[in-house]
Amino acid sequence: MLFQVEMTVKLPPDMPAEQAAKIKATEKAYSQDLQRQGKWRHLWRVAGSYSNVSIFDVEDNAELQELVSNLPLFPYMEISVKPLCRHPSSVRDDDS
Repeated sequence: MLFQVEMTVKLPPDMPAEQAAKIKATEKAYSQDLQRQGKWRHLWRVAGSYSNVSIFDVEDNAELQELVSNLPLFPYMEISVKPLCRHPSSVRDDDS
């Protein structure tokens, strides 16, 4: 199943820079691992904000919940999820 996931990060202003850097590094490693596995298919930065738009390719809602809730930045995120399905006019064979 494909899902569009929009994530906006809102770190506490008083979070020590060292702690924020450590969380971000752990987040990067985790997200890149999911990308290599094919579960996090696309990742785009939203220009001008600490946000992204991502496409996840997972088995079901439960797997998406597990992956997203394990993001190190999850406690500091506002998240919006939209399920997707293949458009009948798409010329791509790999977008199911």
